[in-house]
Amino acid sequence: MILILGGTTEGRVAVKVADEAGKPFYYSTRSDIQAVDSHNGVRLSGGLDLDSMTLFCCEHDIRLIIDAAHPFAKVLHDTVKKVSEQLGLPVVRLERIFPEHDTDIIWCRDFDHAVMLMKQNGVSNLLALTGVKTIAALKPFWTDHDCHFRILDREESLELATQQGFPAERLVYYQHGESEDTVLQQLKPDAVITKESGLSGGFQEKVDAARCAGIPVYAVMRPQLPSGFETVTGEHTLRRAIEKYIPDFYPLRSGYTTGSCATAASKAALTALLLGEELSTTQIQIPDGELLTIPVTVLQVTQDSAVASVIKDAGDDPDVTNGCTVVSTVRFSDRPGIHFLQGDGVGRVTLPGLGLEVGEPAVNPVPRKMIETELAGLLAETVRDGAGLDVTISVPGGEELATHTFNPKLGIVGGISIIGTSGIVRPFSSEAFVEAIRRECEVAMAVCPDRLVINSGARSERFVKALYPELPPQAYVHYGNYIGETLKIAQELGFRNVTMGIMMGKAVKLAQGNFDTHSRVVTMNREFIREMAQEAAVPQECLARIDSMVLARELWDLIPRDNLKTFCNVVREHCHSFCDGLIPDGRLTILIITDQGQVF
Repeated sequence: MILILGGTTEGRVAVKVADEAGKPFYYSTRSDIQAVDSHNGVRLSGGLDLDSMTLFCCEHDIRLIIDAAHPFAKVLHDTVKKVSEQLGLPVVRLERIFPEHDTDIIWCRDFDHAVMLMKQNGVSNLLALTGVKTIAALKPFWTDHDCHFRILDREESLELATQQGFPAERLVYYQHGESEDTVLQQLKPDAVITKESGLSGGFQEKVDAARCAGIPVYAVMRPQLPSGFETVTGEHTLRRAIEKYIPDFYPLRSGYTTGSCATAASKAALTALLLGEELSTTQIQIPDGELLTIPVTVLQVTQDSAVASVIKDAGDDPDVTNGCTVVSTVRFSDRPGIHFLQGDGVGRVTLPGLGLEVGEPAVNPVPRKMIETELAGLLAETVRDGAGLDVTISVPGGEELATHTFNPKLGIVGGISIIGTSGIVRPFSSEAFVEAIRRECEVAMAVCPDRLVINSGARSERFVKALYPELPPQAYVHYGNYIGETLKIAQELGFRNVTMGIMMGKAVKLAQGNFDTHSRVVTMNREFIREMAQEAAVPQECLARIDSMVLARELWDLIPRDNLKTFCNVVREHCHSFCDGLIPDGRLTILIITDQGQVF
């Protein structure tokens, strides 16, 4: 069982991630003000001290504590540390992302330090954005200086401010949606004080507004976390930490993309080249800002190059690249900038539409940006900013692996693609499948913009190809079960003509408005099929047989031949009523296909 300690934005993220497992867990907050939507979480309210938290963990078989509390909840963090040590429980800290310590901000160790600095610097009119709970900490300043506190507009906050003796007339209430500029223009303070609350705490917005107004910012640094906590910075890395400590919590394990592997290997290679450090793990930033730690192996270091590798871990996703080795060779170059070269087992682009120049190695745009960001950061840190680098990504055995992917159809020859838009692989990820559909559609638009032909799979595609012998292979795309997503992509890319080939099993589901036709999402509705058959004037004796039907393909034999065309037209009309709205700027043709290849 998991115990989440929250009451913050990060607390809601933790609940969302834990909910995905479909298993019960506990979520504790000091108060019950914060609304939290959870299907499987058991909500606890009221603070937990050392004794009550220890007893709760023992009585409820807690195996992992997730600390998602506010960065300044030092007492709670210390309590968690003690419980962890007493019971031998791992602690995962879901931390906020914090901006760098800019030098134009006056950084303070704590509130006492802030008061001392503000008095020394002659601050006379202060706006405090540190929250109602810090009124007492700043009392040595506001008792003999002008000071306004901005607080939340709720009774609990007003009561707390009153208890601490702060003048009610100097309270400023936070209005939802109000910009930071408004309160600064109204009060015109000569300084602002805030806490280092991270991006989710609005820290950057407060600093930016004060900068624009030319007002100095005093920032109280967040307390240091107790040692021994494993820190993660978002939902992907939190899930991987839960999988690590409670392997049976999720039914399937997540992994990371080849793009993340290539980024980690490249960063490890350049670190070895610049600093002489041979890392066993390296931390990279994935597109949503999270920091992901990946095991690496440094293979070789010379005067002007280094080689490192990562073993791809796709989790429980049926990924053909799972277990393969992604190798990065980073070499100093006379050319300025970072350049990508094709290595063994990585494909080469031969068709337009993938967002890469023809002839370039198939390292997709998002992984390229990830690699460039990490390497440019290292170069800047080591005073080598602007140095030229050649980065060669290779995957031993990648050419054979590519035969089991979409690459041959996409015009990528010689190996696999280095891919990944999120950096993380979700097991059996619908996101990844839809992204693959998008890539195919982009190539189709570049090669054959006049018509896109979408089919559920190879069998229906084979039958439909006979109708469009002039179209190149790239014009045909498999939607699997994601009909709605595929039509949306076709609309976004601007296809004027789209043909959909569909077998009867998916057609009767789509006719009822189900854009995802997977059996885990929707099952065949016999009553609805019967209603469509009635619309098609199918004889009464045939209608009764629909109720005992097991598979939709039985309709081909069940419905009399004289009624088949009419019935298929009814099904098509229902499909059009839902699908046409997804592609309003294009013309959609729907073809219903029998198992023998007859097209209606």
